[in-house]
Amino acid sequence: MTKLAVPLLFATACLFLALGLYLPIIRFERLYFFSQTPSLLQLVSALWEEGDQMLSVLVAAFSIGFPIAKLCALGIQIFSSRPDHALLRRAMPHLSKWSMMDVMLVAIVIFAAKSSGLAQAITQSGLWFYAGSALIAAVLPSFTSRVRR
Repeated sequence: MTKLAVPLLFATACLFLALGLYLPIIRFERLYFFSQTPSLLQLVSALWEEGDQMLSVLVAAFSIGFPIAKLCALGIQIFSSRPDHALLRRAMPHLSKWSMMDVMLVAIVIFAAKSSGLAQAITQSGLWFYAGSALIAAVLPSFTSRVRR
């Protein structure tokens, strides 16, 4: 892989994460008249406003905080003049474990809504951008180690 491809993949992961946070991730349709298409940021905000502050903080930490922290760590690893960061090497596997947690959570919500018959849930583009960012961020460390050799 060329040295240009790694920064390009990193920029793509950052763009996909931003789109995944701002674009609607799911559309709930109830009774053919009512439809909601919240983004991930709107879901966190709605949880906070409805009095579920602890749940809001947990969802924000795992679905917004960890992916941003992982991308920051990847950026330092990619663009740093010092390729050997012991702290980053130890932290990356722990950050990677939580990368797809929110995608899994939304998939469970969609399944629950469809199986309960209360609403029809349809995935939206934000979920796919979010998942794309998580996948790119998961494979990017293996590319950075190859390019540095």
